[in-house]
Amino acid sequence: MKYLLPILGVLLSFIFVFFTKPKNKEVFKLLLAFSGAFLLALTVFELFPEVYGSAEPKTVGVFIMLGILLQIFLEFFSKGAEHGHVHLDPEKSDFPWMLFISLCIHSLLEGLPIENHGTILYGILIHKIPIAIILSIFLLSSKIKLQSAIFFIVLFSLMTPIGTYIAANYEFIHRYAVLLNALVIGVFLHISTVILFESSEAHKFNLRKLVVIILGIVIAYSL
Repeated sequence: MKYLLPILGVLLSFIFVFFTKPKNKEVFKLLLAFSGAFLLALTVFELFPEVYGSAEPKTVGVFIMLGILLQIFLEFFSKGAEHGHVHLDPEKSDFPWMLFISLCIHSLLEGLPIENHGTILYGILIHKIPIAIILSIFLLSSKIKLQSAIFFIVLFSLMTPIGTYIAANYEFIHRYAVLLNALVIGVFLHISTVILFESSEAHKFNLRKLVVIILGIVIAYSL
């Protein structure tokens, strides 16, 4: 399931968009807010204790900060697609290679902690579904060819399981698992906090978003 669920989450999201062509963006904003809270809470509850209990704290802190910086760097090319924003010209028909490569690197890294932390799989899955929906809406409404859009989504869906497979089968990854997980924590922290920050438009109080955020935290704690 740890290999299959991320693939199904992305592919079914694409199929959903292809057939339904959803218009209600408010639902996606609520789903994004839930995913950000859920991923952040799982990171704090599951990954933080493990990395800080297994390595020198300052070294762990350095790698967490490197993860944050890495994600900021990737977003120069993805234009924020990892947290629900695609700032690309839909009129262009060229394949968005930089978006594709940066998202694949991000997804590959996401797969690394799944091997030793099964519950983080659910956080990544809940995170990937709204992102896959938003990406699919962009790809299908742009002038990019349908076969190129399918190629993008299929390979994107495979990246997280590939990361999990690498973590399970390569000794190098085992040797540096704690520090790599700390790097991924930095990525998760940046992504989830940006999602939560952007879910509060103009800093206005929104009861529905507050409820789904609290729900995400409570469910993550109960796993």
